[in-house]
Amino acid sequence: MKKYTLYATMGAGFESIVAKELNNLGYETKTENGRVFFEGSQEDIVKTNLWLRSADRVKILLKEFKATDFDTLYEETYSYDWEMLLPVDAKFPVKGRSVRSKLHSEPDVQSIVKKAIVNKMVDQYYRRGFLPESGSEYPLDVHINKDIVRLSLDTTGPSLFKRGYRVEHGGAPLKENFAAGLIELTPFDGSHPFIDPMTGSGTIAIEAALIAKNVAPGIWRKFAFDNFDWFDKKLHPELVEQAKAQEKSEHAPILASDIDQSILEIAKVNAHNAGVLQDIKFKQVAVKDFATDLENGVIIANPPYGKRLKDRQAAEKIYEEMGQTLRPLTSFSQYYLTSDPQFEKFFGATATKKRKFYNGNLRTDYYQYWANARKR
Repeated sequence: MKKYTLYATMGAGFESIVAKELNNLGYETKTENGRVFFEGSQEDIVKTNLWLRSADRVKILLKEFKATDFDTLYEETYSYDWEMLLPVDAKFPVKGRSVRSKLHSEPDVQSIVKKAIVNKMVDQYYRRGFLPESGSEYPLDVHINKDIVRLSLDTTGPSLFKRGYRVEHGGAPLKENFAAGLIELTPFDGSHPFIDPMTGSGTIAIEAALIAKNVAPGIWRKFAFDNFDWFDKKLHPELVEQAKAQEKSEHAPILASDIDQSILEIAKVNAHNAGVLQDIKFKQVAVKDFATDLENGVIIANPPYGKRLKDRQAAEKIYEEMGQTLRPLTSFSQYYLTSDPQFEKFFGATATKKRKFYNGNLRTDYYQYWANARKR
């Protein structure tokens, strides 16, 4: 069984979360900024695409070399056996990125790599300078960091955050893999209550329900590897069936509330599409009126940011209301994502721990208040 050098990509700050997911799936890992490396077969490519919750993509590392000039980039790319990877009619878009390297022009890097692959395939397939590119897509990636070039094949296709259940969303939803990563930083596993008191389009609560039920997040979708002509077509359906057999039905209560009934209706549609509508109790209630008899669980909220609402004062009033309503629930571990550096002041308590993330291009902090560990 052929083994590949594989790596998962993820947003900044999520490396340790993805590494832990891969460790839990049984892989030994090596982490660097934005990437976690592991070894695996075609079966592992399917498994990780199906099961990784907080990653963006799974890629095969094809070749790694140093290049400080375009001739070296061309020759090293040309020397790879592209015929093994790409059929004669393959469509192979090349995306490029260069960081702190002599070859800093990304359009030129992409162009040279593409030209080298085309010329090699023309030679290998005895074509007359023409490749139809009318067949299946093989998304290629060239990444140069400090003059070290990595050529990779993307096995995922559209990012793993595109689970397939979210058809509508509110004004500024979290991506599904971002929401899952936030949950994975908490103790939540489905055995204790979960509350999202500002649920919006429901992404955090839905991801919590998928975790509680042990549903593979990629179970509904297709991947780039499904169209690779050398990939074992039996593996994907077999592993989907195995994943379905591991799903659970029993879990502690999951509550999702919001002040806006119209957005709650969108959340319900999304939950229905994800197969977890019956697993989440949705309720229309403002955070200042929120109350619960539940204990010993996890609360996660993505409250409005001042920047997002274009009304900082309104956002800070909400933070005060959150503090008044939620802070007394000391048996719950509480987690709040916001870009407001004054959040703790208005919430009325200093976080046990803070963690920095980028929600899109916006710097945010994840304020963590561990159960029974709050400081006024």
